[in-house]
Formats: sequence, C-alpha cells, structure tokens
Amino acid sequence: MVVAPAWLTDLAAKAAHTPVPTALRPPPDGGGRRAAVLLLFGEGPAGPDILLIQRSSRGRVHAGQPAFPGGGVDPGDDGPVGAALREAAEETGLDPGGVEVVATMPELYVWRSDNRVTPVLAWWRTPSAVHAASPAEVEAVERVPIAELVDPANRLRLRHPGGFAPSVAFRVRGLLVWGFTAGVLDGVLTAAGFELPWDRSRVEDLPPEILDLAARG
Repeated sequence: MVVAPAWLTDLAAKAAHTPVPTALRPPPDGGGRRAAVLLLFGEGPAGPDILLIQRSSRGRVHAGQPAFPGGGVDPGDDGPVGAALREAAEETGLDPGGVEVVATMPELYVWRSDNRVTPVLAWWRTPSAVHAASPAEVEAVERVPIAELVDPANRLRLRHPGGFAPSVAFRVRGLLVWGFTAGVLDGVLTAAGFELPWDRSRVEDLPPEILDLAARG
C-alpha cells in the first residue's frame, strides 16, 4: 500500500480554493445533470501516472474521446464520490477498495452534454488490473505517466473550425486528449507543479475523423 504523496494532498488543498473559469461555471439556475469523474493518480513503472479511458466510437456523447472514468450521479450513489468510483469500476474493472479519495474539486459545467461535473481526486493506494470492462462504452484503458503528459513534445493546441480559440491538447499513448479532459489535466498538472515549458504556438486543426465523431454527440 502506498500513501498519497504530498503533491497530491497539496493539490487538493489548492483545488478547493481555485476559482472556476467563467466558461465552466454551472448554470445559476441549477440546471444540468449531476455527474462526476475520477482523477485517479498512482505510482507506475514510469513514476506517477493517471488513469484515462477512450470512449467507444459508437457512443452517443463524446464518442471516441479520451476521458477520465466517470458518468452521471445516480440516486443510489453516495453523491459524486460514489458515482465516480462506481462508474470507474464499471468502465475499467478497477477495485474501488484500493482507491483512496483525497478530495473533490469545484463543480464544472460541460455545455455540450449539459453535465455539472465534480472531479474527484484520488490515489491508487493498491492498484488493480484494469481493462475495457464495458465495451459498449469504453474502447481502451491507459495508465498514462505524468512524465509523458508534461513532455513538451506531446503538447499542442487544437483549432476548432467552429471559431473557438485554440485549446490545449496532449498526444500520448496513441491518444489525442482534447476538450474538457485536456483542460482539466492542464490545470491540474500546472497546479501540482508538474508542467514544463512548451511551445504554445504549436497549433493544429482538429482532425476530420475526430470532428465527425464530435458532431454525432
């Protein structure tokens, strides 16, 4: 069993007091579906890592996109924490008993899916085997080393044809991590002190195949 490192507990303390960007603030009327995602960090062969999934290309929302495990908060869940752990277990087969929840971050709004998402910070004190446990929802599961995420060679910004400002993205393990997941990762890695200087002038167009999948959801 490995105890949560100081950098993660420090990150949790910062997250509780970090203002939510205007574009991610939940609707003032309380609208939107409650949801949660699990930001599960662990200690892997290449140092600290984080668990990511790639959603099924057959999905209705966010098809084919890399993401954190998670989903909607059901009535039987113990709030966002219970939902994040349940969804992660269903999607990746992990054992929730080996996960130490460190903190919850402020709620974020994803307008495309109309979800009010609570990120749940956690440490994998007793890692278990993971795989695409729900093929209808998940195509792949990866433990991505933090060192690969912060490698300047793996960082870029993506230009969306809809006229939005270029947004941060990562190319790791054959995945193009973009959108909400990339934005949260960028903020977390920066707050934790892991970020390295990278070329923000590296801007690429969102690939057509990803645009096609995004247009479906």
